[in-house]
Amino acid sequence: MPARQALFSPDGEVLATSSASGAIVIRRTSDWRPVRTLRQQGGTASLAFTADGRHLLAGGYDGVVRSWDIANGREGRAFAGASGTIWSLSTSPDGRTLAAAGQDGTIRLWPLDLAAPPVLLRGHDRNVWEVRFSPDGQRLASGSFDETVRVWNVATGRPLAVLRAPTEAVVGLDWTPDGSLLASGGDDSILRFWRSANFALVRAVDAGNHLYDLDFSNDGRWLATSGRARGSIGTLWHQLGGGGGEATPVRLWRVDDGAPVAGLPHPDDVMFVDFSPNGHWLVTASEDGHTRLWRLRPGRG
Repeated sequence: MPARQALFSPDGEVLATSSASGAIVIRRTSDWRPVRTLRQQGGTASLAFTADGRHLLAGGYDGVVRSWDIANGREGRAFAGASGTIWSLSTSPDGRTLAAAGQDGTIRLWPLDLAAPPVLLRGHDRNVWEVRFSPDGQRLASGSFDETVRVWNVATGRPLAVLRAPTEAVVGLDWTPDGSLLASGGDDSILRFWRSANFALVRAVDAGNHLYDLDFSNDGRWLATSGRARGSIGTLWHQLGGGGGEATPVRLWRVDDGAPVAGLPHPDDVMFVDFSPNGHWLVTASEDGHTRLWRLRPGRG
């Protein structure tokens, strides 16, 4: 089964990895040993930790988000109502709200501290691939197959901006830790940096291939991107015969000027990438079924 997502907890003490089969493995980062395995009914498509790191939320192919207690592995509350796969989850910095979105194109803002129905954000007319709360929790960014990035006011549920520069699906989003920039990437292979004050396009960088996931380091100096390993012909050749060798679908970029500083080799597409909170590690989840850990050099670049 392909690896789905790999995600560090907010305190960096555990790493959660998932697969399309629904198996979610929780590992201690002190020795990388697994401490428990959770089983998501119907398969796992997305993950998010709560802000306090005590619970893991898992979005399923069945349209249900399930909550798990990290300490004892017990399944808790279920968030149901979506009519298709939950491709993306994000929790607000204050720990009070869960954003869930996916195949049905509707974003749901669930209260985590109340047994109440979600607020529905409607505006995308196709799959929503990614949702990300801003660091202050006041805004939510969403990227869709409809070729737009949308930014929402969380308090009112109203749209603040619709960014239309992408020419294909927007798959990955992230905010800088200070909230000054929003980065987007997707199927048009262009990495874009938007100024959050007015959502003007600051920089567009040709990444060379489709982008799937983006993650800023906690110090805001670096951006990691993951994506396709090869072009269409190379992908077909690799799938049919296993040829083509390793590519570099994961790249590290310097935020100040958008310059690429490193490429990490993988034999197949990489769907997810995540920096550890202390910046010492990068984890990648690949279509070849493997999750890889990369030790980063302090002060690189």
